[in-house]
Amino acid sequence: MSGQSDKRLNAMTVDVEDYFQVSAFESTIAVEKWDDIPLRVGDNTHRLLDLFAEKNVKSTFFTLGWVAKRCPDVIKRIVDEGHELASHGLSHRRATTMTRAEVTEDIRISKDILEQTSGKPIFGYRAPSFSIDETNEWIYEVLVELGFTFSSSTYPITHDLYGVPDWPRFKFQRPEGIIEIPIPTIQKNNRNLGIGGGGYFRLLPYWLSRKRIEKYMQTTEQPYSFYFHPWEIDSEQPRISGAPLKSKVRHYINLSVMEKKLIKLLDQYSWGTMSSAYNIPVKKE
Repeated sequence: MSGQSDKRLNAMTVDVEDYFQVSAFESTIAVEKWDDIPLRVGDNTHRLLDLFAEKNVKSTFFTLGWVAKRCPDVIKRIVDEGHELASHGLSHRRATTMTRAEVTEDIRISKDILEQTSGKPIFGYRAPSFSIDETNEWIYEVLVELGFTFSSSTYPITHDLYGVPDWPRFKFQRPEGIIEIPIPTIQKNNRNLGIGGGGYFRLLPYWLSRKRIEKYMQTTEQPYSFYFHPWEIDSEQPRISGAPLKSKVRHYINLSVMEKKLIKLLDQYSWGTMSSAYNIPVKKE
């Protein structure tokens, strides 16, 4: 990998969901309509797997149970090629909108689908839209009960859809016994800035994103983790009509340049799975 300025192993993560399943469109496209929409997530994830194979990168794929059920070939390829498979819930319903019983069932069904499809145990979880906050910390109890060992479900920033700005910024052990790995931030003027990927990475010029990543690495010895979605490399995806303007701007900005920026990122740092980068103990089942 050419041009690496830091030799630590960082975590590459992919939230495997299709373009019409994002929280920004949840008020526009009902879950009941999803089966009527042609899938693009399978082909897009295969494109990513091809790219990761070319760059010798391993990643953690936080995958919706809904997607796994409909794209079993993708799931099998993820595990066959040595990547880490983890849960992103069942149907991208934000945890803050569900009761404890609903969350438990959502995560349990997702875990079952992923394990049955892959033949591998599932130990990692990421809540849709980072939707764990001070109102639903009991989710960590649920995760422990269901056999998970780590989560990456919090983003310590201020955001209109999510965010717990006063929560820890780095990997920490929850009292329930699970490891939480927040999305990376840097601090400026006593405020946390999101630098973990997604829309911020597409919006900002690459040089600025890299400058922020370098600042993060200068202030901690912890790994950096990056997240994005398969639909972010798909500039040809259908446009959703009727969605709020803010949602459309966030979703569609710079899709055409995302893959080129991602390739630069893959080349300039060393990447592995969440478990390998953060030294998460392997649980035997």
